[in-house]
Amino acid sequence: MRIHFIADTLKGGGAERVLLLVANYLADRKYDVSIITFMEGEDYEVSDHVKRIRLHGGIIKPYKLRNLLNLRKYYSKKEHRPNVVISFLPPASFVALLVAKLYKITIICSEHINHLRSRDFTANFTRNYLYRYAHKITILTAFDVPYYKERGVDTIVMPNPCTFKPLTNPDGPRKKVILAIGSLNRYYHKGFDNLIEMMAPFLKKNKDWTLKIVGSGDEGRGYLEELILKNKINEQIILTGYRSDVDKLMQESDIFILPSRFEGLPMVLIEAMSQGMTCISYDCKTGPSDMIIDGYNGLLIEDQNKEAMIKGLENLVADPTIRNQIRKNAVKGVDKYSLADVGRKWEDLLNAISPL
Repeated sequence: MRIHFIADTLKGGGAERVLLLVANYLADRKYDVSIITFMEGEDYEVSDHVKRIRLHGGIIKPYKLRNLLNLRKYYSKKEHRPNVVISFLPPASFVALLVAKLYKITIICSEHINHLRSRDFTANFTRNYLYRYAHKITILTAFDVPYYKERGVDTIVMPNPCTFKPLTNPDGPRKKVILAIGSLNRYYHKGFDNLIEMMAPFLKKNKDWTLKIVGSGDEGRGYLEELILKNKINEQIILTGYRSDVDKLMQESDIFILPSRFEGLPMVLIEAMSQGMTCISYDCKTGPSDMIIDGYNGLLIEDQNKEAMIKGLENLVADPTIRNQIRKNAVKGVDKYSLADVGRKWEDLLNAISPL
């Protein structure tokens, strides 16, 4: 079976990382897999078994129109067409759906944020009017099922996979580091602006603790650096930039914090739990409540309640026994997010909609 994954770029976010994981998995399972992108950027390692198709050319200013024309031209040759297209995120799905329907190609569109996050016109239009023409839409949690059902969209819940091998012994020594991870340019989405401001008094009171924020993004970095200087905590907050050794950072750090205003199913939270971190997260829509049982394998804090978040952190910092028990429970609950399990679900879906 020939499969084409389509995304705007392979730079940065969790959805792009999921795309790579699933594409690599299927390629290693002997599917004929290619990845098509419309813009430069490649932060993740692509398997040698995956072909890369870069449709980055053209001088047309509206990039969606340029992408549409480039994909249409590429698929105008019958030998270029796959059995199945899998598009990631609404901008790429907008383009892929129109071209796939033109050439009668089976298409799956993959969503990676809940439907409440719908400010962009293209995303709204794609979700409300185009997704119904896809053969299947993958969504991260059951929260979105009623929304899409009302619009005649055929959905399937497909969780994000975790590629980090769960620790068998999470009791090893840990540094007094609170870790947060995400694109710095999406600081509002990830809640990093709120995080820095609410952590200032906490860090000043707990001088032996450090906050590390991992992620790339020059624009966001500049804004967050100003916030750090304004709050006079530049010695206790480190913006590490992009790191390829996130698993090692998680293994040596004590607490993981998710301050997001909204999510889909945060892959980074799954990974932090798998590496035995003590996790504390806002109960934002959606994702954290699917993974965390409050007080058992993490702390779930009322959405955007800064005072409750700081109180939860203070309780964790004050009691290493609680932290150790939570981290042990966290590792136990991530098996259902293994790449092998999620990969098999993708195979079942592909074989159901495009049997060989």
